[in-house]
Amino acid sequence: MASSSSQHGSKSRTVGVWDVAVRVFHWLLVALIVVSFTTAQIGGNAMRIHELSGFTILTLVLFRILWGIFGSTHARFADFVRPPRQVLAYARSLLRQGRPDFYAGHNPLGGWMIVALLACLLLQAGTGLFANDDVMTEGPLYAWVSKETSDTLSKIHETNFYVLAALVAVHICAALYYLLRKRENLILPLVTGCKRVPEKLDAPEVRGGPLWLALLLFALCAGGVYLLVR
Repeated sequence: MASSSSQHGSKSRTVGVWDVAVRVFHWLLVALIVVSFTTAQIGGNAMRIHELSGFTILTLVLFRILWGIFGSTHARFADFVRPPRQVLAYARSLLRQGRPDFYAGHNPLGGWMIVALLACLLLQAGTGLFANDDVMTEGPLYAWVSKETSDTLSKIHETNFYVLAALVAVHICAALYYLLRKRENLILPLVTGCKRVPEKLDAPEVRGGPLWLALLLFALCAGGVYLLVR
């Protein structure tokens, strides 16, 4: 785990922090959330695309959970899920002038945001499997539960969307805050995989999480979701 430092020297170096799997996961998930929202608003025949998007999101979330265990250095939950005391200390550092304590991977607040987003997405995709709209769309597991249970899960699916939208909004605002106020670009590393870090910071190059393992885990998740919805 990379250590943090509140004293940023003028010199910096570039290190790899995000592997290919993390970057592809992030931007594909962004695209699919937009697709899911748009098709839900359109309704009708677009709901078939909505369903396919939901299945893919479920696959991605399951993959990311596994990648948080078996993935590369900063992709692992052990690297960014930190105890409350450390999260509060980091939150206080945001209020100080200048840059907050630096982390090569997710900072303590960002780490818990990732956990919240994954949990919310898992709930959204999971309830969608049982949901119905009382018109023409039923989730693939609708027949597994009673109509009353499906209606309840449909309501949760609808309400949880607003929770997800709020989390996404906070996530975007936080990235913009770091970029414009703290002069730390958190977006570009999710494209290039590399981040500028203070020269004296203990931030080793990302290790582990080979591409073949990512592909294997994704295939297992995709196969599991396919069998479930079929």
